[in-house]
Amino acid sequence: MTGLEILLLAFALGIDAFSVALALGIKSATPRQLFRLSWHFGLFQFLMPLVGWRLGRSLIPLLGSASNWVSFALLLAVGTKMLAGELKGEPVHGTDGDRTKGWSLVSLSLATSIDALAAGVSLGMLAVPVLNVCVIIGVVASAMTLAGMLLGRSLSSALPWLEKRGELLGALILYAIALKIIL
Repeated sequence: MTGLEILLLAFALGIDAFSVALALGIKSATPRQLFRLSWHFGLFQFLMPLVGWRLGRSLIPLLGSASNWVSFALLLAVGTKMLAGELKGEPVHGTDGDRTKGWSLVSLSLATSIDALAAGVSLGMLAVPVLNVCVIIGVVASAMTLAGMLLGRSLSSALPWLEKRGELLGALILYAIALKIIL
């Protein structure tokens, strides 16, 4: 696997993180939130290929395509929670409406990195230094998350009405990613 192939893989795996970060950045993107989301998305994108690489020979053959359904369910659940909060005008319980905290953060981090788990299984079959590849995947995902949140914040500043509908937009983006995963 060449360096370019590794970067392309990392970019492909980071697209979901970028999309979710873009939607969350529209609602709010304080320096603390930028760090939390970038760190966790990058960490999960680093860890999941390692887990896939390590457990791939025993767990993934049993799950088969079910891993896609797990990711789908997680994204659907978080999207539905965001949509319900938007419709009720209420913040998410336990997070004061901050999606970069608590179970929302863990769910989003896990959901956006399930595909990295599958990539890890593939990496296990190739003769590549898996730790180096995982570091690159994590760093790229973290950078893409940061870029997504910053772009979302810029869009929110340029289009103030967008912030009022950030939860709705975020839910729709999560639904779109979830559908992409199972189709």
